[in-house]
Amino acid sequence: MKSDLYYVYVLKSLKNNKRYIGHTGKATFLRLKEHNSGCNKWTKQNGPFTMIYSEKYYTKSEAIKREKFLKSGQGRKFLDELLKK
Repeated sequence: MKSDLYYVYVLKSLKNNKRYIGHTGKATFLRLKEHNSGCNKWTKQNGPFTMIYSEKYYTKSEAIKREKFLKSGQGRKFLDELLKK
C-alpha cells in the first residue's frame, strides 16, 4: 500500500524498551507489521514492537532529514521530552 506521503516513525520494543527510528513511504501500520515479522536482523532480535510516535511528510528528503535528526543526540532528547507527556 503505497501513498504519496512519507512517514518518520518511532517504535518501542516490548522486549527490552529499545527504540527504533525509521522512515517509510508505506502506511505506518504496514511497516509496523513488517518489523514485527522480523524484516531485518535488528528488529528480529528486539521485537515485538509498538508504534509510539509518527510524523507525516510530503517529500522523502524531508522524512530522511527528520529521521537523521531524531537519531541525533538532540533528536533523542526531543523524543525523551515528548514521550514523557
